[in-house]
Amino acid sequence: MVKKIVFIFMVILFAAAGGYVGLYLSELGLLPLTETMEMGFIGLTTLVGLVAGILLTPWLIRFSLWLTALLEQMLSKMPVQDLVMGSVGLIIGLIIANLLGQVFSFMGFIGMLVRIAVTLLLGYLGLAVSIKKREEIMGFFSSLSRLGGVKEKATADCKQPGIQKILDTSVIIDGRIADLADSGFIEGTLLVPGFVLEELRHIADSSDLLKRNRGRRGLDILNNLRKGSAVKVIVYDNTKGIDESLEVDTKLVKLAQKLNAKIITNDFNLNKVAELHGVRVLNINELANAVKPVVLPGEEMLVQVVKEGKEPGQGVAYLDDGTMIVVDGGKRFMNKTITVLVTSVLQTAAGRMIFAKPKTENRNDVQQDAHRYKEVNVLG
Repeated sequence: MVKKIVFIFMVILFAAAGGYVGLYLSELGLLPLTETMEMGFIGLTTLVGLVAGILLTPWLIRFSLWLTALLEQMLSKMPVQDLVMGSVGLIIGLIIANLLGQVFSFMGFIGMLVRIAVTLLLGYLGLAVSIKKREEIMGFFSSLSRLGGVKEKATADCKQPGIQKILDTSVIIDGRIADLADSGFIEGTLLVPGFVLEELRHIADSSDLLKRNRGRRGLDILNNLRKGSAVKVIVYDNTKGIDESLEVDTKLVKLAQKLNAKIITNDFNLNKVAELHGVRVLNINELANAVKPVVLPGEEMLVQVVKEGKEPGQGVAYLDDGTMIVVDGGKRFMNKTITVLVTSVLQTAAGRMIFAKPKTENRNDVQQDAHRYKEVNVLG
């Protein structure tokens, strides 16, 4: 029914446009037409508009429905903050374009084209710039409020973009978040969703000993964070609008979109899913890799070979931060502290691996030991 009404309205609109074009052309006097011929000409253009409306309206309706569905899909994926800032920027751009358009009004038809072009350009620029600079804009207004002496409450701080951080189950069990909070590198408020706390409780009640210990460790870490940490930790139970039947990772992403929050995790899969939904992630593992000391090929290191490598003759050593060092020819120095020369550094998704070889004098000692061993065998 609605499509039929839209169809009839569009056809009438095309017919009216055709009649208006015929009237406009007849008034220009470009065609030598009598009064009777003018009426016939207007009727002809109206008929052409009517036929064009009948032929084009179905295509226009289908295109409009497709475009509407596409825009709805795109807007549903955008965070609320982007929608708000984009709308504000678009409105400001259109207001400026309307003011500038008055300047070109005296140019007639050409001025109208220039006005349309300026409107489209400034509208797009206002939309794009406001979305890209949203954090700076919000920071600017928040700094103005602080300069004005406005006191911000803790709940208001929690709702400011980029300040609130949601804790994932994996990062709570991992335990390093407590050390980061104590070090002062984390600011703002840490939110623990109710469904994450419930998942921790289920893990702590598991019949499997390892899972039970992990769950209890996570609950202990949360208690320590709430009692002794300088960072405020809040259990957030307001999950209205989020389907309870969804998985925990999906609910985390939905909650982060709702609150414009960041997620702290060390789950690789959750990291990728959150990035696809436009949610910023603070990955503990990436932070650990970032703060490891930089080692360049050609540098010397003092290490202790603790076990054999996978390849023949290789030895394996570790730095204090757990970085593995593969020492080519280091098997002979098992359980010894030696000086090695870094040959290459390999960065992988799991971490960093350093390849090295014993320093020259160590290699000479190995060659001398091997030569003596052969001499003893020959004499024997």
